[in-house]
Amino acid sequence: MRILVTYATCHGSTAEIARRIASRLESSGDAVECLAMSEVSRLSGYEAVVAGSAIHDQDWLDDARAFVSRFAPDLGALPVWLFSVGMPAALPRPLQSSAMQEADHVAAKLPPAVRPRGHRLFSGVVRKEHLTPGGRAKFRLIGGRYGDFRNWEEIDNWVAAVAEDLRSAAQRPGC
Repeated sequence: MRILVTYATCHGSTAEIARRIASRLESSGDAVECLAMSEVSRLSGYEAVVAGSAIHDQDWLDDARAFVSRFAPDLGALPVWLFSVGMPAALPRPLQSSAMQEADHVAAKLPPAVRPRGHRLFSGVVRKEHLTPGGRAKFRLIGGRYGDFRNWEEIDNWVAAVAEDLRSAAQRPGC
């Protein structure tokens, strides 16, 4: 199966997650191409897409929104999984549940043709230099913590479920 793993990133954390996803799918025996969304010129030739973006202000980055709009008809015809990268794990527990809703905000803005088989929110990397001075002050006031909050085991488990879903679909009659 030929799979596109594509991403929009601001500081590199989402790109690293996308490369990990691509690597895991390749180890399952798939032919995988991993590209930034801004580098994708067509979806023909792919049999599935895994697309992800960093989340800023409860929305995907501009490149990701443009990618989904541009390729909505194609994405509607393919098996698609989405992932978002935010900062829920960097926040204090009382605020984590609202941060976990960021994926729902993204999904609500998808074109109707795009019907992902799954959408997962992962925590990424938050560094002081990623935020504006005002953003740093607000982040510290709410009790945010800087660091790398990616949970590679969680990511790997999600990719394993995506790979299994692809195998099951490929084995069904008429698929």
